[in-house]
Amino acid sequence: MERQKVRRPLKITWLRRLLSLFVCIGQGVTGICTHNQYSLAMALFPVTANPLDDPFYYLNNFMQVLDWLEHRYADVLSVEEQRFIREFNGLTRESRGLLVRMVMRKGIHFRAGKLHYPEIGDIASAVEPLLALGWVDEQAPLTLEALFEVLLKAEILQCLGSAIDQPKGKKADWLPVLSEQFAQPQCFRDWCPTLDDRLFSLTIMGLCDRLRLMFFGNLYQDWSEFVLADLGIFTYEKVEFCADSRGLRSREDVDACLFLHEQQQQFEAGEALAEVVERINGLTLSNPWLQRRRDKLLFQIGQHCERIADFSTALGLYRQCAYPGARLRLIRVLERCEEYELALDLATQAGQSPQSAAEQQQLLRLLPRLRRKLGGPAMKRASPREMLRLDLQLPRVDPALSVEYHVQAHLSEETAPVHYVENSLINSLFGLLCWPAIFAPLPGAFFHPFQRGPVDLLSEDFHSRRADLFQACLAELDDGCYRQTIRERYAQKWGVQSPFVFWGVLSEELLEQALDCLPAEHLKHWFNRLLLDIKANRAGMPDLIQFWPQQKTYRMIEVKGPGDRLQDNQLRWLEFCHEHQMPIAVCYVQWAEQDV
Repeated sequence: MERQKVRRPLKITWLRRLLSLFVCIGQGVTGICTHNQYSLAMALFPVTANPLDDPFYYLNNFMQVLDWLEHRYADVLSVEEQRFIREFNGLTRESRGLLVRMVMRKGIHFRAGKLHYPEIGDIASAVEPLLALGWVDEQAPLTLEALFEVLLKAEILQCLGSAIDQPKGKKADWLPVLSEQFAQPQCFRDWCPTLDDRLFSLTIMGLCDRLRLMFFGNLYQDWSEFVLADLGIFTYEKVEFCADSRGLRSREDVDACLFLHEQQQQFEAGEALAEVVERINGLTLSNPWLQRRRDKLLFQIGQHCERIADFSTALGLYRQCAYPGARLRLIRVLERCEEYELALDLATQAGQSPQSAAEQQQLLRLLPRLRRKLGGPAMKRASPREMLRLDLQLPRVDPALSVEYHVQAHLSEETAPVHYVENSLINSLFGLLCWPAIFAPLPGAFFHPFQRGPVDLLSEDFHSRRADLFQACLAELDDGCYRQTIRERYAQKWGVQSPFVFWGVLSEELLEQALDCLPAEHLKHWFNRLLLDIKANRAGMPDLIQFWPQQKTYRMIEVKGPGDRLQDNQLRWLEFCHEHQMPIAVCYVQWAEQDV
């Protein structure tokens, strides 16, 4: 069958990407959903040709979020949030636009003289209803530090010049000195009586953050997601949403998520660890998604305690933490504390049922060492499997290029092209073939239209929850249908965000060579290994791949420059490839001396 030419949309230029970022500055289910539920989602997020043509595009996006929350989180919204939505919808478009502009900008304090939006017009008129509602405050007390953030150097001299000994100095030098004299906060007008300007301070940023949290399920995504999607820079898979597909199922979940976020910030700010840990441990959770978040935070705090040699706290954290890797860290800390018997007992139990290949690899190193420290007999460690080795001495043609690119250029031939793929090729082929399973609308997987992948991607039950779907996808490797499926999905899904597909690397040429030269049996081995432990196994793959299209064969090549060594995840992939008789080599490079 003749292959159809894949047509892809034009790529966004880097200039347009930069422009888009400047635009941004200042501003799950028990089954397939019903047609009405899907239509509702599409109605709330309609696809228009040029959404940015409307000067109030940012307001439209904000109102879509409010509509989404009213329809899907009505039982979770607090009385205050419901009142905000109701009163917000009753404002003029100009007042709503001004509020959203401030919400989408950095900080909470805004000079009236710097708020210029043609579509809003007179700022003084637009802000009056916001002041009346108390959402904006013109009398908010400002610390000196906050004042410095909204004033220019000349304005600081105008307002506080009499207290500044060195007027030609820097703002950063003035602040510590003036802080001793002006410790009490004041409103902007009291700080700057001679400035002909007003300062508006948002009082509802916390409320808007809660609304953003309910929509996105996190606080790291923000309103710029809409603009990037409208510009076509990011395209997301359209997943059908149902009522059960919510990350935060109750008001308690919202409060708990905000609480964990606050504890993370306080931990990162250096607050006393014992107090942070005590507060986290006092949190009761029934949401598995939030439980994993709490475990991850406790694991991070445990790692920090290890780094500062607070082993007692680290031991306590790892003992109660269910996050992947905590058991191995517990064994290591016990060893550092010279609790060898306890460490050996736990390591022996772990060895009988390792959580992952990574843990098993580490245990094979730990167990002989622990037995030796307890005076036991030496254990013979298995010798590493002998690997095909390539030794190259190459001139460093361009110091700006990595060693992998030098090896690629050296080995590549017209009849045997070499591609620098690292983790991108196998992951991409897996992502394309298994697209329906990855983006299946299961409960707790998709919460909003801007997800790159399911939120439970790295959960232990990710595969088991979708076992039948993955089995159906991988079955195509047995009957040969996978080639056509991958080609069609490559064309249909081009540019759509995915946790596996590397669109910037996966060219049509590379795709065709891979489908011609990679045996289905090998693909199945790789894909099954990915599903065993996605977090660990989607990294560490060989750097280069060489194809011989005429012979329909291939070879993978791991590249190591001078002084570099194989990492643990790379060693696991190499061992896996040898186990399944996949052609692989390790290339060691030394730089050749060049005549000056």
